Amino acid sequence: MPSYPKTLIVRHRRENKKKCTLQPIIDRLDCHFVTYPGCTLQNLDNYILLGFEGPELSIEDIGKGIILIDGTWKKASIMQRELFDGRKIEMRSLPKNIFTAYPRRQADCSNPEQGLASIEALYVAYKLMARPSDDLLCDYYWRDAFLEKNETLFSKPLFWS
Repeated sequence: MPSYPKTLIVRHRRENKKKCTLQPIIDRLDCHFVTYPGCTLQNLDNYILLGFEGPELSIEDIGKGIILIDGTWKKASIMQRELFDGRKIEMRSLPKNIFTAYPRRQADCSNPEQGLASIEALYVAYKLMARPSDDLLCDYYWRDAFLEKNETLFSKPLFWS
């Protein structure tokens, strides 16, 4: 068992599992999937919420758990507001110089190049936090394109080293 809290993935019940980039990792031992609405999130003291807001992930975050919201851009913002407004939760963002390979069709993403697919965001967070990440992208259709677009960043063991 890992020495860090399980990654908590909050997935909208209407998320299309056939298109969901996280579906191939549903059985990972270091991840726990919950369905929104209807989930209750408790004891999040040692967790960070990944998003566009907050300071970038840093070396100080290595031992913390990750919360990742999985849904369309519009649904994800509603989910975040309903689940975390008024709660004490640390927000973290990913570096701005990472670009998606996922073909965007949504008009409500403010910056489509930086709006990472859920599996891409999780991969980056795991790399930054020195967690096992090699198998995260195994079943991701745009894996090679994503790694090529971000080759200079992923060639280092940790981005901040």
